[in-house]
Amino acid sequence: MPPIISRGFRGRNRDDAPSDRVPPGQYVTRDFPVLSAGPTQHTPLDQWDFTIVGEVDEPNRWTWEELRALPSEEVTVDIHCVTKWTKLDTVWEGVSIDTLLDGIETSAEYVVQFSDGGYTTNLPLEDLTGGKAWLALGYGGETLEPEHGGPARMLVPHLYFWKSAKWVRGLRLVATDEPGFWETNGYNNYGDPWREQRYSGD
Repeated sequence: MPPIISRGFRGRNRDDAPSDRVPPGQYVTRDFPVLSAGPTQHTPLDQWDFTIVGEVDEPNRWTWEELRALPSEEVTVDIHCVTKWTKLDTVWEGVSIDTLLDGIETSAEYVVQFSDGGYTTNLPLEDLTGGKAWLALGYGGETLEPEHGGPARMLVPHLYFWKSAKWVRGLRLVATDEPGFWETNGYNNYGDPWREQRYSGD
């Protein structure tokens, strides 16, 4: 299924965009296009939770209230979509994945993000640690809208944005790499925008 793209998307090059912030083959947009592998998910907050499972001593679970009680931070990052748009200086509020993993012992080297609607995407664990990734709960000073992955989505800005799962419900820590939805449908297994790793073989 091709991604669903929002109406009114206006992509364009910007002459004032600094070249060291726009990866090869990308153009800058002021819009925030909506692309999804399926329909927008809506889970009531009283039924929502976030879990870390897999190669751990015991599963870890947070309700929405427990998650909101954790320390959060505001981060400003550039984001890059595999469909070639880049959006500069996006402002998010979220909980660092380092905070969620604090105190969890694991021998896992990989992570599978899993979401409402069945979406999955895979990453090396090291790409979520060391201040590189967040569980995003807000965007632009507002609650994160469902069309952009709310109530919570992953934010992994150094990789193409399909690696930042919308409507995320947890992380499964695994010993061996397990390609997710797009990775098994022709996309690159890693997705580094600076190396133009869009598709398998790139």
